[in-house]
Amino acid sequence: MKEEKENKNGIMERKRKRNDRNKKNPEENQNNHNEDQDQKNAVKDDKEKKSEEKTTKQEVTSNSNNKKKHKIVFPYGNYRNYYGYRINELDGDPRLKVFERDWFQGKDCLDIGCNSGILTIQIARKFHCKSILGIDIDSDRVSDAYWHLRKFARTENVEKNSTKVARLEIKNEVNGAEHSASASLVEIKDDSSASSKGDLFNVVSFRQENFAQSQRPSGKQYDTILCLSVTKWIHLNWGDDGLITLFSKIWRLLHPGGILVLEPQPWQSYEKNRRVSETTAMNYRTIMFRPESFREILLDKIGFRRVEDITAALSGSKAGFDRPIFVYHK
Repeated sequence: MKEEKENKNGIMERKRKRNDRNKKNPEENQNNHNEDQDQKNAVKDDKEKKSEEKTTKQEVTSNSNNKKKHKIVFPYGNYRNYYGYRINELDGDPRLKVFERDWFQGKDCLDIGCNSGILTIQIARKFHCKSILGIDIDSDRVSDAYWHLRKFARTENVEKNSTKVARLEIKNEVNGAEHSASASLVEIKDDSSASSKGDLFNVVSFRQENFAQSQRPSGKQYDTILCLSVTKWIHLNWGDDGLITLFSKIWRLLHPGGILVLEPQPWQSYEKNRRVSETTAMNYRTIMFRPESFREILLDKIGFRRVEDITAALSGSKAGFDRPIFVYHK
């Protein structure tokens, strides 16, 4: 008890002395208090700064994850700028070099899966189709196709006008103004009739349509149908039944003697794209007809008479696009 009393007295004495000092030195006491408060504020600021940095880092991570979650996929092969990475700008589309004029000139043609329409338009310009319709499952790609059609048409009109002026000037220099004017008018008339040949808008058109699933009645038949790098996407999305529907519908839409120009993707390409959607992943596992069996299906089951393999003549394709091309005759 005695020791406890002494400890209590000692504590009280120290407290009294401290109070006395505070009364004698109020400024020093205030400074000490301010220093303590500054330290507390500094610790608080440091905690807030770390908290803000952590929040910012979480937001960046969240934004990055959102971008990954919202990554655009093209389950039907309806890629934006498809021809931008398929075609070499200097050499153009190498497939045009192996296509024959007789397949298109003066013919009614159909391009299934035309994407942005560039190849469709180039075929019309180079081979002078009577008509060519490009169809695609994606309405955005059809809008792109009409944009390209307007661009090509403007370019063509400028070239025609420049050619007419040049002809008139040359005739004036050689034969005299009066004779040259009448001669050049004759040539202009002949040129417009030779170019199909007229306005591209009278020859080329586009339409949004799911060809394999569409029930749209078609009263028109075609001389030439193109199905270029499309079979894989129909196959993955609608399975073997979708593929057979595609081939059967093409057969019905062709005139007797008409041709199908087919560019099938190889099986390795299926493997690469099988996970673009749940549907493609499921169908991939159940597909029975591999691309190497298409020839037998088209000749023996669909009814085409014969087939030509024109792959050997094809050169200049970019890596990943060196695909076989077959011409089936009805």
